[in-house]
Amino acid sequence: MKAPTNTPIETTRPDLIPTSRAPAPPEEEESSSHAACPSRANAIVKHRREPDDELQAAAMGCSFSGLNALYDTVGGGGGDIWVNDYRFRVVRRLGDAGPAGSFVFLVKEVVAAATASDGTGGAVPGASGLAKKKGIDPSHISADGTYALKKVLIQNEQHLEQVRQEIRVSSQFSHPNLLPLLENAIIAVKGVQDGSQNHEAYLLFPVHLDGTLQDINKNMLEKKEYFPTISILQIFRQLCAGLKHMHSFDPPYSHNGVKPDNVLITQRKDQPHLAILMDFESARPARIAIRSQADAMQLQEWASEHCSAHYRAPELWECPTHADIDERTDIWSLGCCLYAMMYGKSPFDYELDEAAGESLQSVTKSAQIKWPTEAGPSYPDSLRQFVTWMLQPHPAVRPHIDDIIIHVDKLIAKYSI
Repeated sequence: MKAPTNTPIETTRPDLIPTSRAPAPPEEEESSSHAACPSRANAIVKHRREPDDELQAAAMGCSFSGLNALYDTVGGGGGDIWVNDYRFRVVRRLGDAGPAGSFVFLVKEVVAAATASDGTGGAVPGASGLAKKKGIDPSHISADGTYALKKVLIQNEQHLEQVRQEIRVSSQFSHPNLLPLLENAIIAVKGVQDGSQNHEAYLLFPVHLDGTLQDINKNMLEKKEYFPTISILQIFRQLCAGLKHMHSFDPPYSHNGVKPDNVLITQRKDQPHLAILMDFESARPARIAIRSQADAMQLQEWASEHCSAHYRAPELWECPTHADIDERTDIWSLGCCLYAMMYGKSPFDYELDEAAGESLQSVTKSAQIKWPTEAGPSYPDSLRQFVTWMLQPHPAVRPHIDDIIIHVDKLIAKYSI
């Protein structure tokens, strides 16, 4: 699968203020263990204010940036946001996203009143607007017009390039288990006092309000509740499907952030939970040739900044000076994620709790997985062996995503009975 080219949409707003091959799969056993995100000048944020208010602000030497509009709206002021040709009204703030200066808002699409001749008889979310955009899967169009808008304050060129890269990478993927980027824009924000120029980015995604896998895990642990085996396997299978899509590109992409915090869960009546992998800030071509100490150090430094320590593969902690890194770093993270679905935390969180004085790096490198012994869920040994299979410390003998999918399908067939 060849990756298409996608360029972030950018514009300048000078009037806006600056903001300060794998081993064999594990043998299945019958025994169980007790354990457990216009044209309209491309990206315009409009905030509704009376003319006198706007004049007063101009007299003070500034006008209103997108961030001000968002915060005023959340405070009750009311406001509309244009992202390219699409208009949205902010409903409320959902929370922060990633590093400081990133925010997520719940927005509702504002669709112009339809003409009588088109048969719709008025403004209906999804009747026009985003629904008319080519290339969007109809399943990603919200029935009630609500979406998630990620707002990023960009303060330097390095951060700007990182956001551009996130947009380029996100725009390439189209899969039911990967969160799609529906629309994007980057605007240049020029200060009127010192002439400095920063940027603001707007990224529009489908919204999933049931929360992340981490949220659900936390709530269940507080109630001393656990996922049944079949539910774990069904969620896990969907994560594998999303990763397979990424790993099938030429060159393959690795996600580099597979963890419960980056898995959106939607509960569906009489159906398995829908699992969607999100956050492609760290996604990049997976295959890296390490041929020197400098190469190894560069990779380790990148991983320390972009990959969650508790889900990071050993080769990203301590990279050899001659190695070929590939997409199986994601397989390690998948194994940690499966363990976390069973017991509520990464296996290396649990091992740290048990091994006094050990560092996270040392327990990760040892890959000695410990299983909870206290009262809790009872999971079959075959599920534990599945985790262990993925957590091979040597990447050359770690399975590929196709091997994982074959085995998880066998387990689903077995435990669906």
